[in-house]
Amino acid sequence: MSWQVWLAFFGAAIAISVSPGAGAIQSMSTGLAHGLRRGYWSILGLQVGLMLQLALVALGVGAAISRSLLAFNIIKWIGVAYLVYLAIRQWRAATFDLREQVDNVAGGGKRVLLARGFLVNATNPKGLVFFLAVLPQFVVPTAPLLPQYLAIGVTMMIVDTVVMGLYTGLATRLLQWLHTRRQQTVLNRVFSGLFATAAVVLSLVRRGATV
Repeated sequence: MSWQVWLAFFGAAIAISVSPGAGAIQSMSTGLAHGLRRGYWSILGLQVGLMLQLALVALGVGAAISRSLLAFNIIKWIGVAYLVYLAIRQWRAATFDLREQVDNVAGGGKRVLLARGFLVNATNPKGLVFFLAVLPQFVVPTAPLLPQYLAIGVTMMIVDTVVMGLYTGLATRLLQWLHTRRQQTVLNRVFSGLFATAAVVLSLVRRGATV
């Protein structure tokens, strides 16, 4: 992969990561509930899910899924169901001072956060569709493919980790202004609505869409 092609993909990766989506919502929600340091466990899960999708595309499985209406819809509706679950979970979240929550949960739940982040990305077929639509523009078929996919994967993972970290950090900044149960309840409702909106958007994705 030439530097020119890599720089073009780097710009695309930034645009993709910055665009608000289920991953960004998950990062902000985790940042508010658990703080920045533990929020990176969720971000790590997001990256594992992202790399799984890239690997599927690299192996050709993604193309098969995109051509199979049944497989595409199964993955899509699993993702929708999981986002709805997160919306309900956020709506019913306990109301207590978020700063206390960060202190109380600091000692555990890393695997849960990791799995939650993984499922958000792994069950989102939009990632598969995007990779299938965009990667051919940055991959030279006559050159060795493995180094190119490795460069793309590492670049995408680093960029997305930084961007999701910024989303998480931005959310944790709100902690200093949230002092009452009512404020936390309102915030839980907002994030519940965002997860529900992401579920609706995902439910409207059709095979062959590029966004």
